[in-house]
Amino acid sequence: MSAHHTTETPELAFSRKYDYACAENYFHKRQSGMARRLSHWRETQIARHALQRAGNPASVPDLPCGAGRFWPMLLEQPKRVRLAADNSTDMLQVARSRQSPEITRRVTTLQTSAFAIDLPNQAVDCVFCMRLLHHIGDVAHRIAMLREFHRVTRESVVVSLWIDGNYKSWKRQRLERRRLEAERASQNRFISVRSTIEAEIRQAGFGLNGHDDFLPAYAMWRVYTLRKGA
Repeated sequence: MSAHHTTETPELAFSRKYDYACAENYFHKRQSGMARRLSHWRETQIARHALQRAGNPASVPDLPCGAGRFWPMLLEQPKRVRLAADNSTDMLQVARSRQSPEITRRVTTLQTSAFAIDLPNQAVDCVFCMRLLHHIGDVAHRIAMLREFHRVTRESVVVSLWIDGNYKSWKRQRLERRRLEAERASQNRFISVRSTIEAEIRQAGFGLNGHDDFLPAYAMWRVYTLRKGA
């Protein structure tokens, strides 16, 4: 594969926890209980709609793919080329072991960082990035990641994050204000101000092609569809 940018790749503290045991736990946690199954169903519904808004792209890397829970949805398009990428080799191993042979034979896996994706420029139609950006609290890191997505994609990006302006974000912000300074320093999940993250998206070279909220006015999760050069 062609070399990616040679800028320094940030190492985020939370990413070091994903050993094999943690990856296994992550897979089982998403399958347990009615609430989590309903949450997965809703996330899948939103992600499918975001990809439809992007024009049902043919080549879509799932980055980070985690334990592979979006693989079946991503492969609903029979001609879609699927690349599953993650910074954790253990997570990739768990994902392959937990999906059916019919799914895994259509998936190529790649160990890589979202800050320095081991793919050539404009290698794919759409980067699919769920449950990562809300871990990135540093503005420079967010923009660096979005610019790397811009480098790799030809057309679009689907990305999820936490946003403000809803009940759950108000409740979490109240909790964070009461936390001790040491607890805030170890924080690894962040709420984005909508106007700020949308400005960062534009700064990285994307236009906004629409969004879906998990539960409007209540939940923090939002999935954006970004259009390159829009």
